[in-house]
Amino acid sequence: MSRIGAVQFVETVLDTGSFVSWDDPPLAIPADEDYRRELTDAAAVTGLDEAVLTGEGTIFGRRVALVACEFDFLAGSIGVAAAERIVAAVQRATAERLPLVASPSSGGTRMQEGTVAFLQMVKIAAAVQLHKLAHLSYLVYLRHPTTGGVFASWGSLGHITIAEPNALIGFLGPRVYQHLYGEPFPPGVQTAENLHRHGVIDSVVPLPRLRSELDRALRVLVDEPGTPPAPPDVDTSQPDVPAWDSVIASRRPDRPGVGYLLRHGATDTVLLSGSGGGEAATTLLALARFGGQPAVVLGQQRVIGAMVGPAALREARRGMALAADLQLPLVLVIDTAGPALTAEAEQGGLASEIAHCLAELVTLDTATLSVLLGQGSGGPALAMVPADRVLAARHGWLAPLPPEGVSAIVHRDLDHAPELAARQGIRSVDLLRHGIVDAIVDERPDAADEPMEFTARLADSIAVELHRLREMPAESRLETRLARYRRIGLPR
Repeated sequence: MSRIGAVQFVETVLDTGSFVSWDDPPLAIPADEDYRRELTDAAAVTGLDEAVLTGEGTIFGRRVALVACEFDFLAGSIGVAAAERIVAAVQRATAERLPLVASPSSGGTRMQEGTVAFLQMVKIAAAVQLHKLAHLSYLVYLRHPTTGGVFASWGSLGHITIAEPNALIGFLGPRVYQHLYGEPFPPGVQTAENLHRHGVIDSVVPLPRLRSELDRALRVLVDEPGTPPAPPDVDTSQPDVPAWDSVIASRRPDRPGVGYLLRHGATDTVLLSGSGGGEAATTLLALARFGGQPAVVLGQQRVIGAMVGPAALREARRGMALAADLQLPLVLVIDTAGPALTAEAEQGGLASEIAHCLAELVTLDTATLSVLLGQGSGGPALAMVPADRVLAARHGWLAPLPPEGVSAIVHRDLDHAPELAARQGIRSVDLLRHGIVDAIVDERPDAADEPMEFTARLADSIAVELHRLREMPAESRLETRLARYRRIGLPR
C-alpha cells in the first residue's frame, strides 16, 4: 500500500496555513562516509533534514503540538538526532501546556547508529510520560508501517491511539521474523484492523477523517465545560416497588444500556478500545460530554452469554487511569450480571483485578460519578461503586450475588430468590436509605418502555452531578470520599 508522508499528514490534519516548524538543524553526530551519504540521499529524496518533523498548528482553531515521522527518510528510523528533536518538541509542548499529536511511521531504531540509537527510546518515552503526568493529552496516529522500538515506546503510549486502515503495525518486523525463523509471519496479525479487534488500538480511521476525529476528541479533552441543564424533576409519588420486580425489570433485553446512553444522551462521543470484541467487550470506554460537561465514560455492557472477566476489568483500570491522567471526571455505569466463573478467569487473576479496580477507584485523583443503571451483581459491580457521587435508576440494584445465588446458598434452591432480594436491601430505595446511593433517576414505570425519556433524565442528572463535582475543592475530594465509605453500615 502507498505511504502517507509526514508533510501530507501535517497538511491534512491542521488548519490550512497554521503549521509553524519547531525544528532546529539536526544535531551533528559521528557518522562514517557511507552513513553520511545515506543521510544526504534521504534529504534529497524527501526534502527533509531528518526522519521526523515537529512543530505546532491549530485544529479547528485549537493550538496543538505535533510530531510526525517520514518513512522515506531511512525508513523513518530514529537515531540520536531524530530523538533529540522529538524530545525537544515534547518538552516544549509540556512547557506550553499543549495537547500533543504524534504520528509514527517507522521501521524502528536506526541500525547505522547501533545500540546507542536503541536507547533513544528511553528518553522519548520519559518525555511523553512527563507530558502525561502534567495532565496533558497525548494522541497517536499510527501510519503504515509502524514497527520495532518506535511502536514499543512512544507509539504505544497514547491516551487515544488511532491507526491508518490496513497499516502494518507490529513489534517485530515481518522481514526480520522471516529471516530469523525461516517462515513468513502469520498473515493478518500485524494489521491495524486486527489490533483494533483485540483492543490494542482504539480505532481505525482513514487520514481524510482524522481531522474530524481529533476535533471530536479535543472537544472533550480541551474545550471548557458548558452550562449544565436544570436538575430533572423527581417523581416522589412512585409506588414502593418490590425488589424482585426491579430485578426482573433490570434483566429485560430491551432495557437501555450504556451504549444507548452514549448514543442518545451524550455528545462528542469518542469510543475507545472497549468497543472492540472479545471478553473485554463487556466494558466500554469512551470520551463524551453530558449537557456540556466533559468526562471519561467507563460502562459495563450486557453482552449475551458474556460475564465480566479479568480482561474487562483491566479495561476498566485503563479508564480510571485515563481519567486521572487527563484530570477529567470519570462516569462509571454499572450493569452486570456478575463475574465470569471459569477456570480461565481464575487463572487470569479475576479476584486480583476486582481488588485493584476497587482500590484504585476509591482513591482516584479525579472526580468520580457512579451510575447504577441495571443489574449490580457481585465483585465487578462493587469495583465500580465507590465514587464521589452515586446515582441509581429506579430499578437498579446492588448485591453480593444475584438473588438466585443467595437462595442457593441459604436454602439450596432457587425458589426463595424474591424473598431474599427483599431481605437483603438491594433496591435503589434501600441503597438510598443506607447512604450508598445519593439520588434515584425515575423510571415511569420502566426504562425499557420509555427509553428516550429515561435516557434524557439520566443524562441531565449526570450533567448536573458532574457540574457539582467540578465545583468541589479538589484538595478535600479524597478525604470526603473516604469518609463516606467509612461510614456506610455504622450505627447512625
